[in-house]
Amino acid sequence: MGFDTEVLTGGFAEPVFHAQSVFKMLMHGMARPGTIQTVQPDVAPPAPLGIAAGAIALTLCDHDTPVWLSQGLTKSAVPEWLSFHAGAPLTTEKAEARFAFTEAGATLCPFGLFASGTQEYPDRSTTLIIELSDLEGGRRLALIGPGIQTVTEIAPVGLPETFLRLWTENRALFPRGIDIVLTSAERFLCLPRTTKITATEI
Repeated sequence: MGFDTEVLTGGFAEPVFHAQSVFKMLMHGMARPGTIQTVQPDVAPPAPLGIAAGAIALTLCDHDTPVWLSQGLTKSAVPEWLSFHAGAPLTTEKAEARFAFTEAGATLCPFGLFASGTQEYPDRSTTLIIELSDLEGGRRLALIGPGIQTVTEIAPVGLPETFLRLWTENRALFPRGIDIVLTSAERFLCLPRTTKITATEI
């Protein structure tokens, strides 16, 4: 058969319960940008997809949501795993993707290549999930905007230098634009398009 057992295993033990739990965390994370959430469900996606990214994929992706994967993920067992556990169709067209996943260290392309929604339907956009080596200990970034009382600081490790410029271009599209989830192992934080991000002075 040659069918990898890695593809058949590692999904949610209790799909409905675990998907609801992760969905609530995502909603909370989008409402409170920059707040680190920790995924509890025991998922084991194939490398290089992290635990939180895998849990988010199983929660959000289904047969109606085209998914774009970065090159490193495409070459792994992730496409078959997603197909088996979520039934999600893969697309090579960034503009068609509802969800997009990149592995740690992957080069970020301009966010404008993804679907940014329309003025009438700004929610018809891509949510980009970016895996990083860590969510703490990197260059400090300041977040302001809805859901943040004054300012929230994050310090993700491994975000490329181009990220702030790409994000500024994305915010200029508002109400259109993409939303981003940064993940590392079993943790994640959300960056909705309404959030303004600046580098803090050390």
